[in-house]
Amino acid sequence: GRASNIKPIARHGSLLGETPARTANADPEASRAWIAPWRSLSTQQEHAASVGRGVALGCWRDDMMPAAAASAAQLDRAPRAARRACTAGRCAGLLPAAAPAPRAAAGACGRSRNACGSPAYMPSALTSGTARRRGAGAHLPTHSETRRMAVSGPLRATGAGVSAAHKDNTKPSDEVLEIWRRADAVCFDVDCTCTINDGLDLLAEFMGVGKECEDLTTQAMDGTIDLSKSLEDRLNIINCKPSDVKAFLKAYPPEARLEKGIAPFIKALQARGTKVYLISGGFRELMLPISRYLGVPPENIFANRMLWQWDDETQSPSKLVGFDTSEPTSRNQGKPEAIATIRNKFPYNTVVMIGDGATDLEAVQVTGGADLFIGYGGVVERPAVKAEADWFVTDYSVLEASLKRYKVAMIGYGAWASTAMTMVAKNALPESGHSLFEETVQMWVGDEDAEGGKLADVINQTHQNPNYLPGVDLGSNVVANADLLSAVDDADVLIFCAPLQQLRGICTKLVGKVKANTVAVSMIEGMRIPPEGPQLISETVSRFLNVDCSVLMGAHITTGIAEQELSEAVVAYNDRQHAAVLQKLFQRDYFHVELVPDVAGAELCGTLKNIVALAAGVVDGLGFGANTKSAIVRQGMDEMRRLSQELYPAVRDDTFLSSCGIADVMASCLAGPHRDVAMEYTKAVMVCLLRPLARTRSCARTSMSHGQPAWGRGWAEARLPSGSRIWDPWSGGGGAGCIDAGMAMGRALYS
Repeated sequence: GRASNIKPIARHGSLLGETPARTANADPEASRAWIAPWRSLSTQQEHAASVGRGVALGCWRDDMMPAAAASAAQLDRAPRAARRACTAGRCAGLLPAAAPAPRAAAGACGRSRNACGSPAYMPSALTSGTARRRGAGAHLPTHSETRRMAVSGPLRATGAGVSAAHKDNTKPSDEVLEIWRRADAVCFDVDCTCTINDGLDLLAEFMGVGKECEDLTTQAMDGTIDLSKSLEDRLNIINCKPSDVKAFLKAYPPEARLEKGIAPFIKALQARGTKVYLISGGFRELMLPISRYLGVPPENIFANRMLWQWDDETQSPSKLVGFDTSEPTSRNQGKPEAIATIRNKFPYNTVVMIGDGATDLEAVQVTGGADLFIGYGGVVERPAVKAEADWFVTDYSVLEASLKRYKVAMIGYGAWASTAMTMVAKNALPESGHSLFEETVQMWVGDEDAEGGKLADVINQTHQNPNYLPGVDLGSNVVANADLLSAVDDADVLIFCAPLQQLRGICTKLVGKVKANTVAVSMIEGMRIPPEGPQLISETVSRFLNVDCSVLMGAHITTGIAEQELSEAVVAYNDRQHAAVLQKLFQRDYFHVELVPDVAGAELCGTLKNIVALAAGVVDGLGFGANTKSAIVRQGMDEMRRLSQELYPAVRDDTFLSSCGIADVMASCLAGPHRDVAMEYTKAVMVCLLRPLARTRSCARTSMSHGQPAWGRGWAEARLPSGSRIWDPWSGGGGAGCIDAGMAMGRALYS
């Protein structure tokens, strides 16, 4: 691992390090295997990347670093993964003492010098603590700044400019706030973060040896002694028995130990769908009552375990003999190891760590750890941790208030849009529990009239849509708006549920009026067929507005949902975080929403199933039974799948087994409007025995008025197979309106 064993990089960065996900234990020889051309970078990015590779290898040689990148400021802007790679202290002694080290190297290597080798190889720049790390003239970017600079463009040596802009880390930068609001999982330290004291110190106080343990805890949290040694020494001092632990937990129930505001804050995170983990250097035996009180499941706890000696006579634990050193939280850099385990198991894009100590800060200083570190000083404020935190708070209400609230707008006002609005409006109310959305929901209704005035005015006065969903309350927090641009102004979520023929005009008006990070979802069934080929509705929205568009599809008959029948649907997505927001927006106790990573597949199911429903309606109109209908449905499903995968090869087979697939086909073939129209059309045609369409329409209307031509029902029945059934126009099924719809559909089919 000496510098002399590593070959120099080309002077202008033509060969740059591409740091893999895990580099902490790699040696320099192995690291050379991931040298590869990186052709798409600007000159300044190449310089910074070269510096980053040198840091990752633990080297500093003039012939390895381009001259333009030799400044301390550009070293500190080395890519995040490269900076983290130095945290294991690999070859750290090869960095010159005069070179200000990146935060990750300084933080972790400074606390792990025994693991890095002889102290002689540890330069003072890596061991002198926070004051030296934030030395004069060198800006050490926060984790989120480094993350942004590593991917967003040329790097510039700005001196202390950015540092000055973010000197007060009690107020989050825009980048930090964005990462925080996109968190999929939040990991909490427990002692002095979730609780008002250190659990082991409190146990020591309970056992009468509190003062002896307190100093050891402070040193471990400040990073001045090794965590494992601190735990071992404190357990030796406490020397408790199982009965002592039980008595302690009875004397100090969870509600007496928790920090103010932590319980409602965790509840708010969980209500939004954010996963919560407890990662602590304390002991599981002392934490389980806390986790139960906070609603955190035991499998989401990473903590140490006490080891007990069992008594041969009583066959029960009798004496504390140490702790389980295999747990990652028993040692330094164990918390990022625990987070890496979580990330390997679950597909989280963004993970945030909240804690008060140096071991919590390590979570962002090791590859595979957290994306953001929020220091908490409400119980104890540690200067070194505060200085290094991406964001530092002393009250959980600050974090809860900063959680994003989405402004929602519905573009559409038909029966399905109004039905969906009943669910959206209720989920936007504070009593929904997750406080994820702004309470007021906009609804664009166009310039349509209704009985009593304009539709927008009637909805705002009565909270009902008399034109399309009479008698159903939309919600007092729904604001109908006849002006499209006013309705969508500053919206974070756009729901498209307008007629297909209006979509292009709507999108044209919205070009340049929608925020770049808007969450869009289409509830429109259908497909545009422009000259260049088929185009999904979600594709149309995305192309016009340059936003990601999910789709909501599934087995949902509008009238049934309005009556709160048990129903289900899917949100098909490209961005899972957007999908999680939409799931919260639509899901009710009677309307279950599943997430499916297949936008094209779900949208094609919603479009093509209507054709199968028409065929099912024809079967019903001809009077055939379940055997025929099931054969039609099965064949239709197979054709849907094959056509979908022909148009979009990435469409998944399992999408057709979800609510947007087989369930939607079943619902549409049993009671959907397309099935009803096709059935009435077929019955009318059979009554008129395939006479010309114009004559058929007249015949149907004559039947509705109790007239019956000579070539009508009796003549038809005499020529149909025995047992076949023909629609009885006097039975009240259908009506002239449905006949008109059937005739229109017939013309479309025959044309």
